[in-house]
Amino acid sequence: MAFTPRKRNFPRALGEFVAQAIDPVVAKQGFGEADVILHWKTIAGPRLSGVSEPVRLQWPVKAPNRPADAPPEPATLILRVEGAFALEFQHMAPLLVERINARLGWRCIGRIVLKQGPVRGESGARRVKSVPAAGAVAKAAETTGGIEDEALRGALTRLGAHVFTPQRAKS
Repeated sequence: MAFTPRKRNFPRALGEFVAQAIDPVVAKQGFGEADVILHWKTIAGPRLSGVSEPVRLQWPVKAPNRPADAPPEPATLILRVEGAFALEFQHMAPLLVERINARLGWRCIGRIVLKQGPVRGESGARRVKSVPAAGAVAKAAETTGGIEDEALRGALTRLGAHVFTPQRAKS
């Protein structure tokens, strides 16, 4: 009978298992690995990552006459961005492409496409518009009561209601 050594089970960090569990799920969205999603806050920075999220990688169709040893064509990263920050992301796109490729260690991303829409927060839930308090709406309506143009008065009342709502009641 041959001796087979027992496999030793050493404690391993939970982080070593995360990528193995997530990779098949994110592969369905075009991500070859979960690094872009898992480390988006590090790649984009705390300010930009709060108003954006990677949606998927779109890989180009492989040309039939392309040599087998040629490096792969870079993918397009599709980002969901809060509407007001789209212009800033257009200016930051080359820097983000550089940061992502440096993180992955190869020229994985060639360009970024922006899709405007609500972004999930830290909790994973989509942000919900805050509803102003009833007292704040009344105070704003009283303040804007002298404005004759109905559309302008309505817009200023909605704005004023959010301004007069206490910070704790907004979330």
